[in-house]
Parts: sequence; structure tokens; C-alpha cells
Amino acid sequence: MADDVIIHPTATVDPRAAIGSGSRIWINVQIRENAKIGSGCILSKDVYIDHAVTIGNACKIQNSVSIYNGVTIGEEVFVGPNACFTNDKVPRANNPDWSVTPTHVQSGASIGANATIVCGITIGEFAMVAAGSVVTKDVEPYSLVMGNPARHVGYVDKAGNRVEKP
Repeated sequence: MADDVIIHPTATVDPRAAIGSGSRIWINVQIRENAKIGSGCILSKDVYIDHAVTIGNACKIQNSVSIYNGVTIGEEVFVGPNACFTNDKVPRANNPDWSVTPTHVQSGASIGANATIVCGITIGEFAMVAAGSVVTKDVEPYSLVMGNPARHVGYVDKAGNRVEKP
């Protein structure tokens, strides 16, 4: 771990986790074993990062976000407060055949507050998921999706402005 990483005293970071230079880990964050956090990331209050999760450089993960095993997040991704990622397509309390279903969030994407990302999908580069959306299928690059289930309603540019076509 780089010397310039800031970890709040209430955070719990497994010594087997890798945290990139300049990252800031705030109040009550938990980062499990073998997680990889890129450089220049901000993990805000009460974030949970499960084992073996990968988060790219310069990501901002807001308060109370849960990111479970099987999720890979690209670079410069924004995840709004209380967003949640799943990793089980058919959840049951006891399932001996259970396996992780992977999810990918590509670089530059933004996920709004309280969004739920159902496992097994890819959110394309610079896509935007509106607050409160439930994403159940792949999101195209530069696509704006919203609702429950989330549906394509338009396009955004790299800055997040609505445009006719990318």
C-alpha cells in the first residue's frame, strides 16, 4: 500500500487488499481480502467492498454502497449513495450449487443513488444509470437508462450531458 493512502481509523481493510496511491478510505468502510482498489479512488462512509472485487483508478464510490464478489469496475466510474450490486441470479439462503454471476461496469460510467445492479450484466463506457433504477440487462455505451426495470431513454456524452447520438 502506498504511503499517501488515507484510511480513516474506523475503516477495516484486510491486509491482503491492494489500494492504489492517493486513494481515500473513509468512515466505517470495509474492504475484504484480495480486493483491488485503483489509484486516486474515494470510498465514502459505510462502503462495503467484498473479497476479490476490482475497482479501477479515479473512481468515486459514495456512502453506503455495497459491491460484491464478481463485480469489476473500470476507471473513473461514479457510484451514487446506497447503490447496490448483486452477484446471485437465483438467491436462496442455502444453495450448494451457488456460484458468482459476474458484472462489469466499464470506464466512465455513472450509477445514480439507490440504483440496483442485478448481476450478469455489463454497463457500457460513459453510460448513465438514473437514480433509483433497477438494471436487469446490459446498458450500451453512452446510453441513459432509468426506471424499474431500467430502460434506454436517450444518450449522454462523456461529460454526462444529454445528446441526440454519441
